[in-house]
Formats: sequence, structure tokens, C-alpha cells
Amino acid sequence: MSTPTLVLGSTSRYRAELLRRLWPDFEQRAPGTDESPLPGETPRERALRLAVAKARAVAAELEDALVIGSDQVAELEGLVLDKPGTAERARAQLAACSGREVHFHTALCVHDTRSGEDLAHVDHTRVYFRDLDDGEIARYVERERPLDCAGSFKCEGLGISLFERIDNQDPSALVGLPLIALARLLREAGLRLP
Repeated sequence: MSTPTLVLGSTSRYRAELLRRLWPDFEQRAPGTDESPLPGETPRERALRLAVAKARAVAAELEDALVIGSDQVAELEGLVLDKPGTAERARAQLAACSGREVHFHTALCVHDTRSGEDLAHVDHTRVYFRDLDDGEIARYVERERPLDCAGSFKCEGLGISLFERIDNQDPSALVGLPLIALARLLREAGLRLP
């Protein structure tokens, strides 16, 4: 039996960099998925729904492939923190997070086009922010420009300096692709890792 093509259903450079740790030869395709929230949907449910939708959207165009979809939703006391898009919104998000606990739901789906099966997982990470002053926030946003990141930070960069601690089971999940779970799901789908 031949090895299926591995496809990342995301244009995220962060997820691509992570996936290269497990499997250096893969395709990357944009899923074109509507990411609007649904009424009454929890942040965890939203992350999982979008991860599955992204994997299935890309898989619809393929045969003999394993398609990875992933989505991350940041939550502050029930409020979703979307990608800020602007420096002003990033500063406002970080000010709101200062001294508080933020939850990150990072969902993952591996869709097997051969069987039509979805293998899924949701990682939960708690990030405890230090008390941040306006100057720290402004310097951080100016230096890293985290405008395309849920929660307005890059934990793989200077963003780590904003925290008191992180509680999770998989450090790669906070970057956007939980590699421990992904390795398990890919093995379940028949890939030989390592």
C-alpha cells in the first residue's frame, strides 16, 4: 500500500513550520472556510467545527490523501479573542489579558480521503499573563506585530515574556498545531512515525 499524500489545510506559516518537524514533505492548501461563529457555540466547539471543516474542504479536491485541518480559539472569561488585525486591537486585547488567565482551544482534524474518516482532537492550554503596563504592551506589539495571532501574541517569540506560566500537555498546541496529538492521529491513519 502506498503512502498517502499529506496535506496541510492551512496557509499558516506557523502550522507549516510545526508540521515540518514530523513530516518534511507535504502540500499546503488554503481551505477557504467561513470562520464565522455559530450562535450558542462554545469556543471549544467552534475550534473543533472549524478544524473539521477546513480538513474536509481541502479533502474534497483530493484522493489518496491525509488532510490536516486545525483551528485555535482564544477565550477570556467566555469572550472569544479573535486575531486582532490592527495594532490598536492587539494592544486592547493584551490590556484585557493583563494579570488574567486565558484559555486556548486548539483543535485538530485528520481527514482520510481513502476512508472518509475524521480523526480529531482538541487541546486545552491555560496561559497566565503577568500584570502588564501600557509601555510593555506597546513595545511588544511594535516589536512582534502579532496581528495574525489569536490572543495577540507569539509564544514562540517575545510573547513568552508576557506570561507567568503556561499549563498544557503539548507546548506546540499554543503555536497552533498540537504535534503530540497529530503524531498519534497520523499513526492511527497509517503513517509510520517516526
